[in-house]
This record gives sequence, structure tokens and C-alpha cells, in this order.
Amino acid sequence: MAKEKDTENILISPVVVASSLGLVALGGKASTASQVKTVLSADRLKDEHLHTGLSELLSEVTDAKTRNTTWKINNRLYGPSSVSFADDFVKNSKKHYNYDHSKINLRDKRSAVNSINEWAAKSTGGKLPEITKDVENPDGATIVNAMFFKPHWDEKFHEKMVDNRGFLVTRSFTVGIPMMHRTGLYDFYDDTENRIYVLNMPLGQKQASMFFIMPYHLEPLDRLEKLLTRKQVDTWLSKMENRAVAISLPKVSLEVSHNLQKHLAELGLTEAVDKAKADLSNISGKKDLYLSNVFHASAMELDVAGNPFDTSIFSSEKLRNPKLFYVDHPFIFLVKDNKTNSVLYIGRVVRPKGDKMRDEL
Repeated sequence: MAKEKDTENILISPVVVASSLGLVALGGKASTASQVKTVLSADRLKDEHLHTGLSELLSEVTDAKTRNTTWKINNRLYGPSSVSFADDFVKNSKKHYNYDHSKINLRDKRSAVNSINEWAAKSTGGKLPEITKDVENPDGATIVNAMFFKPHWDEKFHEKMVDNRGFLVTRSFTVGIPMMHRTGLYDFYDDTENRIYVLNMPLGQKQASMFFIMPYHLEPLDRLEKLLTRKQVDTWLSKMENRAVAISLPKVSLEVSHNLQKHLAELGLTEAVDKAKADLSNISGKKDLYLSNVFHASAMELDVAGNPFDTSIFSSEKLRNPKLFYVDHPFIFLVKDNKTNSVLYIGRVVRPKGDKMRDEL
């Protein structure tokens, strides 16, 4: 996906993708269902344990009271006008994955696109005005995830410590964005071998953290993306040290939408997306459905909001000689849940919204 979207922002929630796959497993039979479990690395789990486990994970990581972070997740399964959803499927998909269901005439593309976009906009309070311009394969089922995520920092930025700065999209293209600044104690690692800075910013209640992974200088992110394995992330985390860091972070909002159908097929989900092979008969009682679209859309806002900061630290020696973490060029981020060790979000910011400042030859 990163190769295809070279100069685009990416925003994916692995736990929400997993719950969408859980929905496909719920609707699938025979090898279609077992293949989904293979993709989820859950071959040995009984179906009931798979659905209960994914359901409990999602409930845990999205609990607004314990997380003190805004994360609204809305899920809908669209079926062709000819489909009647089976009662058991409707009940269980609502229970485990909080899905609602709708029939739609995808052959009338303009009307279908408008309907999907209107639902996504309404369900996110207008944060996602448009998630698609087109729907492919009008005889299939369409999954839509529409999400709004706003981290609440464990220590907030001061509202007055925001000014306009340049963000280097490429060497010849710069956009003006608001940048927020603060100095505090953070877990930080300077990977001199790979020329990368890694910063851990805890979110409210310290149940989750947002990790920023940024190259020393402006460069295409494909080098970093190749490094980004679970093992490498764990290595970075193990080497972090708590120290003074002067942070300058873009105060931005992103709206990103991906159709994951093809990418899920590349991960091994080949049957459910194949009209000739799919057996999703638990959805409707008939074997005539396949998965034609998986729209995974998120809006995310990074701003100053957070818990009050500890003012006593400012007079201490601990904040002397801070390391500078100045985010004025493309970077990668992870939102990681500390209790479950799950990655809630992974993404990159390549081109934040802003006015063009410079476009030179």
C-alpha cells in the first residue's frame, strides 16, 4: 500500500481491520471462513472464542472512560438490494463487532456513493465528508469502517505555544501549518545506525502511547517502512531512555480513506473476495455473495488537548539540554495500547493540509 500511495497520508487501525475480518469469518462457511482465521493467525481458535476475543479486545481499547481519548468507530455492512440478511448474522455481528446493516443498489453508483459518504459523514459528526468517489463490483458486499480518533495527551501543550511553520513535503514543496511546542520528559531513542528518532508520547491515563518515528532529515519514507517490523519496533522500545525533549509537532487534522479489498487479498484473503469461490452464506443463507469493497476511513486530529502538566518540573535540572524533536518533514506513527500490546493505529503523515509556501525547480 505504501508503494502505491507514495505521496499520500496513510491511516490504518489493525484492530478494526481484525474485527472486519472477524465479521467476514462470521459470515463465511467452509474454506472461506477457515482462510479468514488463517489470515488472523487464529487457526486453532474455536469460532466462538475468536469472535468473543476480538469483541473483548475492541471494547477494551475503545473504552473512553479508562482511555480518556476520543475514538469513535462506526461499522456498516452494505449488501446488494437482492440480499436478505439472516437474523442470526445480524444479531451476532451487532453483538461482537457493532455492525449495522443496509441494503443498497450499487449499480446506481452515484446514489450509492452519496449514500455511503452521507452515512460516514453523519456517523463521525462531519469529520469524514467523503470516503469514496466510486464503488467497484456492484453485486458484492461492502464493508465500511468510519472512524474519528483524537489523542488526549498525558501532558497537554499550552494553547499559546502554537505558531505557523513550514512542513517540507518534498525538497521543492512546503506547506504552512500550525506547529505546537512543549518541553517535557519523554522516552526517546536516537537510532544513529538507521538515522531515525523515536519518541513516545503517553496518552491520557497512560493506557496507550503514540510513537513517532522520524528520519533525521527529509527523505522518502520507504526506507523506514521496510524497517518497520514488530521485532524492530520492540528493539526501539527497549532502547528508549526517559529524558528532556523539546517537541514541535504539527497541529493537524487528517482524513484518510483506503479500499482494503485488494490489500487483504494480498495478505491471503483470496476466497472471500472472489465471486467464483466465496462462501458467505451465513450472511444471507445463500451462496451468492462475495466481498467487493472494504472502505477503511479515519479522521484524526492532533491538537493541544491533554491533562494538566506538572509545573514543578520546569524549575528542575531535568529539563536542561533537551533533545530537539522537530517534526517538519514526513514521519510514521503508531498508537499502541499498553495493556493489550495491540497496535490501535499505524500511519504516516506525508502531506498535511496547509497553504503552499514554496514550489521551486
